[in-house]
Amino acid sequence: MFNKVIMMGRIVNDIEFKTTPTGVNVAQFRIAVDRRFQQKGEERKSDFFNIVVWRQQADFVNRYFSKGRMIMIEGELNTRQYTDKNGSPSTWYEIVADRVSFTGEKSQGGSYGDSYGAPAPSAPPQYNAAPAAPAAPVSDFSAAESDDDYPF
Repeated sequence: MFNKVIMMGRIVNDIEFKTTPTGVNVAQFRIAVDRRFQQKGEERKSDFFNIVVWRQQADFVNRYFSKGRMIMIEGELNTRQYTDKNGSPSTWYEIVADRVSFTGEKSQGGSYGDSYGAPAPSAPPQYNAAPAAPAAPVSDFSAAESDDDYPF
């Protein structure tokens, strides 16, 4: 079985950051994700998703993200059963994110940062990701020599 969710959306509420009695940090927030298609003559519709982030990822989200910022999350979809105020059984859907990333959005000032024009914090572009090899600039590109001795 496989449960993987990847979403990119805009944070729509203030991030709720807490520490459990055992000292584990947790952050909760909602994101709005625009649908790919829209009916002609209608406004684009969005879907809203509950996100939960634990431990170091929670610290990362609390430090570098806020309401209105774009965020990319990877995780799994979980459900919880509960009884609502009226005594009816209900289901709560949330995405438990295990990877959180910046999206590279530009602010109005042209720098990468929040929607208010502040510069982006000096942090890695992704959290909990393996470091990528730096890409060589196009001007340093050189053609590889031909080698017909491939092992396959």
